[in-house]
Amino acid sequence: MKLRIALTKGRLEKDTVGLLEKMGYDCSAVRDKGRRLILPVGDSIEVVLAKAADVITYVENGVCDLGVVGKDTIIEMNGKFFELVDLGFGKCRFALAGKKGDDFYDGTHVRTIATKYPNVARTFFEKKNMDVDIVKIEGSVELAPLLGLSHAIVDIVETGTTLKENGLEVFEYICPISARLIANMVSMKLRQEEIESLIAEIEKNIG
Repeated sequence: MKLRIALTKGRLEKDTVGLLEKMGYDCSAVRDKGRRLILPVGDSIEVVLAKAADVITYVENGVCDLGVVGKDTIIEMNGKFFELVDLGFGKCRFALAGKKGDDFYDGTHVRTIATKYPNVARTFFEKKNMDVDIVKIEGSVELAPLLGLSHAIVDIVETGTTLKENGLEVFEYICPISARLIANMVSMKLRQEEIESLIAEIEKNIG
């Protein structure tokens, strides 16, 4: 039975495929996938292409043995699985940002924070013993402070260009993010040898 790995569609998928090719796996089926979502990689691996949150769901429920997902999704979803390896790509940071020149921490009023990551935001402000109202946004969170919906945002920042172009700036960085390899808890016991051998190969080819 092939090891089944769920990959986050998009950039992490491309970076993971690059890593697997570097390890000597034939990824031509993934590179030429069309609309297919379950694809063979060499003789021993099958990849499943999914959205980040679904990667975690598939791994948690054991329909995939392994997954590649950003640390941002791991922190936000806080599920039951093993986090095995920092793959070193997909690097960015969680940040608190708002309108340029605003003094976010001035005064005692309750701040409103717009974010796609309510759990990350809540945990961050709890550590500061600050009361905040959190508004969940699905699209461009940068709009929220510009429209007066929030005092600031908690979001992923890679280069900061989008913030600058919208008159926003980083007030504080929260934590670094990168792609991680995660494993289903049962698969880790039943297929330990295969998974450990794959981890050893991965570690030889990253960094």
